[in-house]
Parts: sequence; structure tokens; C-alpha cells
Amino acid sequence: MFKSIIDVSSRDTDSLGHVNNTSLPLWFETSRNELYRIFNPSMELKPETWNLIMVHTEFDYLDQIYYGYEVEIRTYIEEIGNTSFTVYQEAWQKGKLRGTGRAILVDFNFNNQKKVPIPEDIRKELEKHLYRKQEVL
Repeated sequence: MFKSIIDVSSRDTDSLGHVNNTSLPLWFETSRNELYRIFNPSMELKPETWNLIMVHTEFDYLDQIYYGYEVEIRTYIEEIGNTSFTVYQEAWQKGKLRGTGRAILVDFNFNNQKKVPIPEDIRKELEKHLYRKQEVL
């Protein structure tokens, strides 16, 4: 699992005083950076080198998130396929699970515009971060 801490900003809130629903997807995206480094250590966003494309995201808002308290984002690998993998993420604030999300990413060759098999060395690195329910109890 990867962990990152979000320092909730006033810009993340809405007129109702809680974090806006658009903030969670942005926090989850930022918190996937360490995962992206497994595929792209240089983090260069160029078609010649970048090899991940997102094909699906979903989010569940379980409870309100508030300004003034940090949010911990936990990032796991939920499933690894031949060319794709599913990322599962959780947002925790004050010891309570506030939101979850999933993203499906594909190992993709932008030059050829085709998905490619995940290399074995990367697959092994992803397996180190597989989601195990007991980790979050």
C-alpha cells in the first residue's frame, strides 16, 4: 500500500462547509504518483516514454470530509490482469473511512496506439501492493 497525506485546503470546500465532491478524484489522482513511478521512473509525460492510460474511474462518497483535518489516502492494487490493473483507494479522516475509489489503468503503447502486456518485473512490483482486507481493519 502507498500512503499519502492531503492537507485539506480552503479551495477544496464548498458553500456547505465540507469538501467538494470534485476534490476526492483529484486527491486520488495525485496519490497514484508513486504507482506511476513503477512504470515510469522518470515521470516524463511524453508519448515516447509514458505507457499508462486510464480507462475507468469510480468513486463512492461514504461520509463528509471537512476542512481543518488531514486526509490520508491509501492506495492499493486490487487486481492485475494481462494488460491492465485495478487501483483501489481509500480516503480516511480522523480515523474514519470517508470515501473510496477505483481506477483501471492499461499498459499502453502510445506510438502504436495498442495495449501491451504488463512486464513481469513491473507485475512483481505491483503484487507487493495488493489489497488485503485485514490491512485496513
